Amino acid sequence: MTQKIVVAVDGAEVSAAAIEHAIQFARQRRLALTGVFIIDGNWPDYIGNDWQSAKGARQGFLDYIREEQEAQAATAEQQFTRATGAAELADASFQLLAGDPAATLQEIARDPATALLVTSKRVFQVSGRPSLKGLATNLAKQASQPLLLLP
Repeated sequence: MTQKIVVAVDGAEVSAAAIEHAIQFARQRRLALTGVFIIDGNWPDYIGNDWQSAKGARQGFLDYIREEQEAQAATAEQQFTRATGAAELADASFQLLAGDPAATLQEIARDPATALLVTSKRVFQVSGRPSLKGLATNLAKQASQPLLLLP
């Protein structure tokens, strides 16, 4: 099984340090580096069906959130590509995933192919759900692979 370093990237400043640490670990261990951004597909469940009474307001809000996350994903990919390109890291890739960001990161932290998951405690909070505030605690409890949590 080929192992890799995985770094959660959201395009915000909190990801910059995580990417730099991940690059250093990938170089030291001579492993591939994968950057991930997770589109949060659970907003419909989070806001519920009775969010607003105006027809179309709920769908309009969900469309807005989706557009915001897509823009943030593009920014995250650019941030990752710039950092890995400047570091001349040849074996680097970026993945756009969908689902619950906390659950998806927990899956990555339990995957035997993950040599190390690097993330900030505040990742995906730019347009994320409030439930992500407990991300660090949950990752620390559930990770079976090495984990580096940055502020």
